[in-house]
Amino acid sequence: MKILKNYIYNVGYNLLTIILPIFTMPYVTGILSPKSIGINTATNATITYFLLAGSLGINIYGSREIAANRDDQKKTSQIFWEIEFLQFITITISVGCFIVFLSFQKQYQNYLLIQSVALIAGLFDISWFFMGLEDFKKTVLRNFMVKIGSAILIFTLIKDKNDLGLYIAILSFSQLVGNVTMWPYLRKLVDFPEIKNLRIFRHLRPAISLFIPQVAIMIYLTVNKTMIWKIDSVTASGFYDYTDKIIKITLAVVTSLGVVLLPRMTNLFSKNEHGKIERYLKYSATAMLCISIAITMGIAAVGQTFVNCFFKPAYHEIGILMIIEAPVIVLIAMSNLIGQQFLIPTRRNKEFTLSVTYGAISNIILNVPAIMLWGVRGAMAATVVAEFVVTYYQIMVYRKTMSVRKLFEGSWKYLVAAVIMFIPTFYLSNQLESGYRNYRNLLIEIMVGMVIYITANIILRTPAVKIFREFVQNNLKNKIRGK
Repeated sequence: MKILKNYIYNVGYNLLTIILPIFTMPYVTGILSPKSIGINTATNATITYFLLAGSLGINIYGSREIAANRDDQKKTSQIFWEIEFLQFITITISVGCFIVFLSFQKQYQNYLLIQSVALIAGLFDISWFFMGLEDFKKTVLRNFMVKIGSAILIFTLIKDKNDLGLYIAILSFSQLVGNVTMWPYLRKLVDFPEIKNLRIFRHLRPAISLFIPQVAIMIYLTVNKTMIWKIDSVTASGFYDYTDKIIKITLAVVTSLGVVLLPRMTNLFSKNEHGKIERYLKYSATAMLCISIAITMGIAAVGQTFVNCFFKPAYHEIGILMIIEAPVIVLIAMSNLIGQQFLIPTRRNKEFTLSVTYGAISNIILNVPAIMLWGVRGAMAATVVAEFVVTYYQIMVYRKTMSVRKLFEGSWKYLVAAVIMFIPTFYLSNQLESGYRNYRNLLIEIMVGMVIYITANIILRTPAVKIFREFVQNNLKNKIRGK
């Protein structure tokens, strides 16, 4: 039940991240020019390099170590302070490197300086600690308030095409405020550090082992945006960024389960409860495939209507890019399942690193010719291929110790249900009038698609329907026994 509550918290927050951009994106793109959006994308990508280098994989590593030792408060406290001091040192070094970089980088210097507030925010990021404790309520409520606050500020303060700097400042400072507000919760959870007993640098090597795959993962996005900016244009970089944000926002509903299960899987592995690990993986695969396949086909069906509804004609290209990128929803869902919920908790860091490294290499090899030939569309296609490489390799690793057949048993039914949903929804999308802020028709298309997909799942008796029925029956039995 705790897993379900944490999943609901995460899904609730991710739904907020879906709903807010529905209102903020049209507003921002209606005021700022495509070039301004591209400048924000490019400068943010640059800051991401330095933040990534300073973080050194600590978010995933820290969460895993806290989860493995959370039953011992003294040990948990020591590990927390060791990792936090390490994070402070590495990010401080990264800030110094950024200052040197800024002295040589003249283009967009002011915007880069404002974006750098995100580096300071990284010094105070302790969300990994609460993830390790499986206490998602605090981080979700914090993120909820920050998102709402930043949205209010955007609507209140962004009024002119020259407000790009203010827009970046709102986003950057909201991260800083959000991270700082988490610290008061520590008083009851960790003991005051004994400085002489801290062994800070023992965590450096294992953190770096998880840092390497994070670098490779960031290549899919950050390097793509930079390469599109340099080879194509800064405007095309903005199109890529907005498309990817839309796709990843919807994907977050699926990968929320991976975020929730990583600390639980780590804790089970530390207790050698392998039977429970396999059972949780099966349930997770069922949920993630059911949702991700539906979202992929749904985007293909209503993607252009969505863009026509929320963006002005200058952003028409985003609709085509959404359809190209849609398959990554299923691919990332599967790599999240195996990578985040199996490889990392069971300390198979080498295999996890190799998988994302192969994806990054294939992305780099394909990116230059793809962008030169097809522009931003080529970059998007290269990203899809890279995600396929990652997922395929992880499945090959998984099959050495676990049954792939059991994991994906009955999954073909979701594809059949999604195709049944796609055909009438796509037809309806072409028949109904679509236009800027025509929300009614888009809502009709989404609701029709959902009803058809759920009905098809029930008729086909998919694994998701069976598990849901068992869950309801077990809860009813427990309530009856309780009475």
